[in-house]
Amino acid sequence: MLFKNVHIKNDTEKKDIRVEDGIFKQIAAGLEPLAGEEVVDYDDKLVLPPFVESHVHLDTCFTAGEPRWNMSGTLFEGIDCWEERKEMLTKDDVRKRVNKAVRIQAGNGIQHVRTHVDINDPKLTALETILEMRDELKDYIDIQIVAFPQYGILSYPKGKELLETALKMGADAAGAIPHFEFTREYSVESLNICFELAQKYGKLIDVHCDEIDDEASRGLETVATRAYETGMKDMVTASHTTAMHSYNNAYVIRLMRILKMSGMNFVANPCVNVHLGGRTDTYPKRRSMTRVKELTAEGCNVSFGNDDIFDPWNPLGNASMRDAVFMGLYAGHMLGYEEICNSYKFVTENAAKTLHLGDKYGIREGNEANFVVLDAKNYYDALCYNRPVLASYRKGSLIAATEPEKTNVKF
Repeated sequence: MLFKNVHIKNDTEKKDIRVEDGIFKQIAAGLEPLAGEEVVDYDDKLVLPPFVESHVHLDTCFTAGEPRWNMSGTLFEGIDCWEERKEMLTKDDVRKRVNKAVRIQAGNGIQHVRTHVDINDPKLTALETILEMRDELKDYIDIQIVAFPQYGILSYPKGKELLETALKMGADAAGAIPHFEFTREYSVESLNICFELAQKYGKLIDVHCDEIDDEASRGLETVATRAYETGMKDMVTASHTTAMHSYNNAYVIRLMRILKMSGMNFVANPCVNVHLGGRTDTYPKRRSMTRVKELTAEGCNVSFGNDDIFDPWNPLGNASMRDAVFMGLYAGHMLGYEEICNSYKFVTENAAKTLHLGDKYGIREGNEANFVVLDAKNYYDALCYNRPVLASYRKGSLIAATEPEKTNVKF
């Protein structure tokens, strides 16, 4: 199959892509069709690697308003709402909601998803269901599961045992939530446990780290130090780190040294971080997104996620990675022309590093032919004009397509 006249990752020169047996066979300008070869001419459209959702909670999706709405808009009321909703969990309930979310993600060009699944549930209902679905959906979308202790490892009964059980069952990464533990001592020890179990079972780590406006919440320094000392480095991710928004600059200058040495990843969730943050402020109100611009400038790997899709923490959400990028650029003061053009990396290449996808990810000869086509010539136009993902290909086969809307102005 030959795909003609595309711009790969903002390249101004048009290229052609030949796919054989689900693999990128040739990528070059001016390729001639072979005898009997199917040809698709995309006529100046943008081609990117598939989008990567590096932080979402599939187990909670489509539960907003059940059994009640989060009226304060705070993280902590959201947690209370979810605790009530968890009483209604069944495997059928989880399966229906996750199926809906995954299909929306696929339509948005997402082919790789890291989902955090609440394991502070003695029955582990959601975890068991999503593990099953990970295998069922693997031909269409890769699902990576983080065993997420929503209420803590030490501050929840048998939290450590549940985390270990989840890893034994097949979760891909160990999670923690140090800022929600009862004490600073529990916070540090919970991270020690997280690293210990991840190393024991050969898993990745993704910590909900300092998702709070409290500048005294400093789990990040412990995560970074453990990532460095254990040698796990880029196998470790610190998600949210919104307290970093409130850290004093003198502390950040010192902290940045170990953050760079650690080699770990960072995930910001711009829409939800801005929505949930600053809730204790009158004026001025903090944006509560981590220091994306500064981390990026220091060479740290940062990606963007959606975090929540219509659940107790986000009453909106359409699983579009464009929304995360759009909000992130505005909230992070990253609207220079080059910053806009290259911002697709937050939800492609950078996010792929976060998920530890390795060299198998990306548009290069020899890789699996996984890619998306956007209705624009470059990512600046795609972002600015909210252009749709026209097509998503996996191993050269079309798995989702969108017909662009047409608007007729009558004057």
